[in-house]
Amino acid sequence: MLTQFSRTELLLGKEAMDKLKNSRVAVFGIGGVGGYVCEALVRSGVGAFDLIDDDKVCLTNLNRQIIATRKTVGKYKTDVMKERMLEINPDVDVRIHKCFFLPENADEFPFDEYDYVVDAVDTVTAKIELVMKSQAMNVPIISSMGAGNKLDASAFKVADIYKTQMCPLAKVMRRELKKRHVKKLKVVYSEEKPTRPIEDMSISCRNHCICPPGAKHKCTERRDIPGSVAFVPSVVGLIIAGEVVKDLCAK
Repeated sequence: MLTQFSRTELLLGKEAMDKLKNSRVAVFGIGGVGGYVCEALVRSGVGAFDLIDDDKVCLTNLNRQIIATRKTVGKYKTDVMKERMLEINPDVDVRIHKCFFLPENADEFPFDEYDYVVDAVDTVTAKIELVMKSQAMNVPIISSMGAGNKLDASAFKVADIYKTQMCPLAKVMRRELKKRHVKKLKVVYSEEKPTRPIEDMSISCRNHCICPPGAKHKCTERRDIPGSVAFVPSVVGLIIAGEVVKDLCAK
């Protein structure tokens, strides 16, 4: 019988589709990378998700984030993503967490229920804690390294963290994970040398912040505000989704 996943089943087979349907994936960070991860996974037939983010869609997200439109600006990213996923597959189970993942609240997330964890967050502290928590619970995890300030979408690769090079974020992660005796971590990273953003104060968030008043999190809190384009975060997200599907089907 034809279903919305029939074309996928032609390639993966029924057994794999059943595995995807019965899997729960937690996506931490529903931004440029995480949004495309969710998009590809729900279209692939993954049956359950936890979405974790405390950001709202901002006008500056329109250039690259799949959930960002003029109609969604100002709405919570988790709410917008959930609505979009249900429009694609009304049977999908989506739980949302309107918060940022931090070491202080790590125990509040049901890692024992996750079949896979996607790390698409921005901070090293959160990334390290996600890795430690996932590995302690024996949950597969894949981490996105730096996608900001990159222009070459073809330079991204899947590798173990200890085999990465060039990426500044991966360098920090290698050092911190080695201290914690973590032996391996699947990541998506780029060997492209990061581009230095143009210093133009007329378009700087620091001078012209448009985050809503009272926002819990603002881009101006960052030391450096990275540049980004439409065709890099999307590619990273789709690569990650492909790895998740492959690994879940192989379980």
